[in-house]
Amino acid sequence: MSLVGRLALRDLRRGGRGLFLLALCLFFGTAALAGIGSLSASMIAALDAQGRQMLGGDVELRVSQRRATVEEAAAFAARGPLSETVGMRAMADAERGDAPVLVALKGVDARWPLIGDFRLQPGALAPRPAGLQAAIAPALADRLGVKVGDRLRVGAARLTVIGIIATEPDALGEGFSLGPRVLVDMAGLDATAAVQPGSLYDSRYRLLLPVGANAKTIGDGLSDRFPGAGWSTRTPDQAAGGLRRGIAQLGQFLLLVGLSALAIAGVGVGSGVAAYLAGKTRIIAMLKVLGAESRTIAAIFLTQLAAVAAIGIALGLIVGAAVPAIVTGVAGDALPVVPRLALYPVPLLTAAALSALVALLFALPALARARRVPAASLLRDVVANRRWPSLRTAAAMTGLLALLVALAVLTASDRILALGFVAAMAVLVALLWGIGIALRRGLARLPRPRRPLLRLALANLHRPGAQTDRLVVALGLGFALFVALATIDTSLSSEMASRAPAKAPRFFAIDLQPDDAPAFRTAVTRAAPGARIEATPSLRGSIVALKGQSVADMKTVPEGAWVLRGDRTITWAKSLPPRNEITAGRWWPADYRGPPLVSIEDRAAEALGLRIGDEITVAVLGVDVTARIAATRKIDWSGLGLNFAIVFSPGLIEEAPHSLLASVYAPPGGDGAIARDVARALPSVTMIRVGDVIGQIGELLGQIALAIRVAAAVTVAAGLVVLVGAIAASARARRTDAVILKLLGGSSGQVLGVQAIEYALLSALLTGVALAVGGVAGWYVVTQVFSLGWAPDWSVVALTLAASAIVTLGIGVLGNLPLLRTRPAAALRAD
Repeated sequence: MSLVGRLALRDLRRGGRGLFLLALCLFFGTAALAGIGSLSASMIAALDAQGRQMLGGDVELRVSQRRATVEEAAAFAARGPLSETVGMRAMADAERGDAPVLVALKGVDARWPLIGDFRLQPGALAPRPAGLQAAIAPALADRLGVKVGDRLRVGAARLTVIGIIATEPDALGEGFSLGPRVLVDMAGLDATAAVQPGSLYDSRYRLLLPVGANAKTIGDGLSDRFPGAGWSTRTPDQAAGGLRRGIAQLGQFLLLVGLSALAIAGVGVGSGVAAYLAGKTRIIAMLKVLGAESRTIAAIFLTQLAAVAAIGIALGLIVGAAVPAIVTGVAGDALPVVPRLALYPVPLLTAAALSALVALLFALPALARARRVPAASLLRDVVANRRWPSLRTAAAMTGLLALLVALAVLTASDRILALGFVAAMAVLVALLWGIGIALRRGLARLPRPRRPLLRLALANLHRPGAQTDRLVVALGLGFALFVALATIDTSLSSEMASRAPAKAPRFFAIDLQPDDAPAFRTAVTRAAPGARIEATPSLRGSIVALKGQSVADMKTVPEGAWVLRGDRTITWAKSLPPRNEITAGRWWPADYRGPPLVSIEDRAAEALGLRIGDEITVAVLGVDVTARIAATRKIDWSGLGLNFAIVFSPGLIEEAPHSLLASVYAPPGGDGAIARDVARALPSVTMIRVGDVIGQIGELLGQIALAIRVAAAVTVAAGLVVLVGAIAASARARRTDAVILKLLGGSSGQVLGVQAIEYALLSALLTGVALAVGGVAGWYVVTQVFSLGWAPDWSVVALTLAASAIVTLGIGVLGNLPLLRTRPAAALRAD
């Protein structure tokens, strides 16, 4: 082994530059996986470190549409220091005649916050609001043009702005909000008159526990002490659960995109190693003449590959570990949580292991061919047809592939998604490789053009040693991903910008009391004659049992069972609601007054394994209501109208205190007048402008698309590295072609013209493959996953394809410029 090491290092020092492609490919693939994994881990770690502060205590008990009773509050306070907050939506305006805006109103007691510090920006009139005072978010101050000392009307109260919020310790733990914060104390909340019977609001009670106390046990015990009261508990490890799931899911998806970049890098590894070992043919033959065994030769080059791969992987790990710090410095303010900067071994070790397996998997065929190089090639060049790997090599490759898939799936947070992605990627790579082989064979069967430059360019794409099939896989996959993203992004943008607003109402009205419905209708129609109003009763409830089994006793929540997460808005109806279609069962009669029946959204029912006739129990205001499923419905969510996953039959449920939800359909241009008239007539009614919701959704989708594009860019970069490697692998043959052309009187322009035509044809082939594969993938995601209309912006797709073609052509031509400096005499002597 010492001899193998000495020979490997000696040869590596003299001619190791040929393995630069190997190191570069592994660097890109490793950096992508390590960077995405480290960033996701750092953000999750930040959430874990700030769990108590985001939750606001050691345990939180939450209930909807009511506050704790005296008995409940006493039981909570007996466990430790207690703080109460009440959160809801409301309308606020600066009393200047402008339209009121939606805000997140939060009332706090004197003990809040139990953990962390609440701070206002410099210039505040008081450290915290009291009575008819409020602290507001910077976004609200900018939107309404108010400053410290100005008046603000919220509901029925006129509040004085005493400061702009700088830090609100538990804001992130309370989840997504449609409006900027207005913070008041409990007296200020009462003055707004926003809390009415049936109003939609949440009451949160946070506890500080003694050191060593088990927060989950105490929280569950308090909840169980008041069965059926509708209490839900959270501990610090569950704070910001939605954000935690979002980060984990996006990180998982980006890791899978990074895995595809590593797969493309593997194609580059195979090309680079094959080109490097092809250049070592005479050295291998010399070693065999001197008596070296095949396994010794394989060990020498395997040592070289391991050394160079280790360098590429190590550099990728260094960059990947630095990604959280880089992202924090560049876009820290745009992140929902600032990453916790540290070294995270798990994603780094996973990335290193995956990269090493990919390097060995794709290098193995070239190493096996190197072992079979005959000693006679020392005296003459050998041109051999490409042979399939031996049974032993194929078995080793199969084992490495199985280990690679197992590691990728077992280290994923969503193993089913990871397995599906790996399977899809394998099918896609096989498809692209088949397309590449078919293109080579098809080009070989074409009639030979009469123009010599075109004939030579076509020959370069299908002759022995051509890299066309590998380039179709490497670049085709990256470009197809960009085309798919372009079609998905533009289709979603079209839906958000034109189709959804055209079908959606102008406003949602919440906290509308049934007795105020006539006054609401009058105010809306006065501001917008001819407006159409849909109103339906609503209240909050949570599913607590399925088919007799308590949800709390379920060990795992099924994937897609979003209806089990917290409280849901529920309603009842005599007839099938608009935009709904029965998929199973049948609707109850309009005059039905029997035992409670319920209809549930079809995809939610499928996720929970529910069928017609099964029973579910919903806790409504502390009362458990058990109902039998009479029908499942398919809901058209795209219109953004009033839709409910859970709809009860009339009867028992009607007796619960409730409010109305209303949607207002009116011509555009009258939003301000509608909001002002409703605010004057009914200050406690909250108007949610649908355009603002669409804007926030569009902004979120844009941020997600940007993150995916960055990850996809790494995939394309890996494909471009493969292109550079293909140019290097065919350098000798191209140099010979250039020399022959020059000896026959060809000019430098003609030599370059052959390369330009070749890569122009390759660009056309790649753009065609990208359009077909990426277009089909984009269509499937938009129409089948999102259930939206297929409306891509083909100009954006065309620009994407044009950029792909230009990049391919540019790198191909630039990579072959050294051919113009080739001197025939020197090249002939070298060959």
